[in-house]
Amino acid sequence: MNPSPSFFTWVAQRDAVAMDVTGGHGARFTTADGGEWLDFGSMVWNANLGHGHAGMRRALVEAAERAALVMPSSTFPDKVSAAEALLTVAPAGLRDGKVFLCLSGAEANENAVKMARLRTGRRKIVYRTRSYHGATLGMLSFSGDPRRTPFDPGLPDGVPWNDPYRADDGPASLEAVLRTEAGNVAAVLLEGVVGANGVRVPPPGYWPSIRETCDRHGVLLIADEVLSGFGRTGRWFGVDHGDITPDLLTCAKGLTGGYAPAGAVIASADIARHFDDHVLSCGLTAYAHPLSCAAIVAAIAAYREGDLVARAARLGEVVDRELRVLSQSQPAVQQVRGLGLLWAFDLVDVDGRAVGAPVMKRVAAALAARRLHLHKRDNMIFLAPPLVVTEPEIVDAVGRLRGALTEALA
Repeated sequence: MNPSPSFFTWVAQRDAVAMDVTGGHGARFTTADGGEWLDFGSMVWNANLGHGHAGMRRALVEAAERAALVMPSSTFPDKVSAAEALLTVAPAGLRDGKVFLCLSGAEANENAVKMARLRTGRRKIVYRTRSYHGATLGMLSFSGDPRRTPFDPGLPDGVPWNDPYRADDGPASLEAVLRTEAGNVAAVLLEGVVGANGVRVPPPGYWPSIRETCDRHGVLLIADEVLSGFGRTGRWFGVDHGDITPDLLTCAKGLTGGYAPAGAVIASADIARHFDDHVLSCGLTAYAHPLSCAAIVAAIAAYREGDLVARAARLGEVVDRELRVLSQSQPAVQQVRGLGLLWAFDLVDVDGRAVGAPVMKRVAAALAARRLHLHKRDNMIFLAPPLVVTEPEIVDAVGRLRGALTEALA
């Protein structure tokens, strides 16, 4: 039994493996046992700026020294600057809108859903059967993810929609769903790129078709950019690859690079104007916290100063190259996919079937022995390093991955 007095998430407590992180720099972190790890999971997909970022540390110290205590309805310079900075990087059609600041991605999505319902007067939310929008009860109810199972049936009014990237079930089937629901849908909730459910990259023309379908039915489009935002895909946001503007865009994780808890909803000018005369029934005690606002301002400055979004696009080509070479030498590696610094592949056996839990457990042990932090799920392995990673570190990480797979699959 793990002796920690605090709970560990998403695991039976006796099976928890604690990682005592003591520090780090760039794409590497250190642990109390003296290990130095390559962080190719960006902690929990959020350490886009890497470890030990001097500018982020300085900004948070300065904000803490100002020692502001505020209400969510307060205004102060960092709050104004955070909203202004977010609007400058948002899709062009949202830059005359407004920002709602909260503390996490799930909360951002919950507030976006509330705004959509308040704006339209309708209740239903369409979501993908392959999706994840957060671990609150509300967002699990609108996610196509096995983590919802212990809490089903969850909240009502969710409308599941099959994997939209299949040729036989794309925007055309969304049309059928919206027609069937006959004016009851408030919004369609979609990740910019399906992330934790397998890194499924939208095909060309996908997002414009989704936008057009929503417009034709008078339905709002919510883009969940919690994981795929802030340079992760080589653009500021995943929907930027489709050159469209959602009605509401949610973000967190890379929003502060993990240096402080923060989430945000960027709302269009139309939605913002609605709440000029209608109550915005959203808000919790620590929303727009001064430390969170300071971290948002500093993080966006760091992305710009380091040209990190363009850097992620360039380094994505390196990851692609290295994983293609790996797949040629290791037949178990199949369906390499991704863009920017968000990648995944499947592990299969000699008959082409997904490998099972015992194999993945051996893979996890071999990766840990090589001090390589990666996210793993079912038979999938993900690579999502900080945007400050270097090309030699990418080559090193894939080399460690090759060694781990060779050992585990022998």
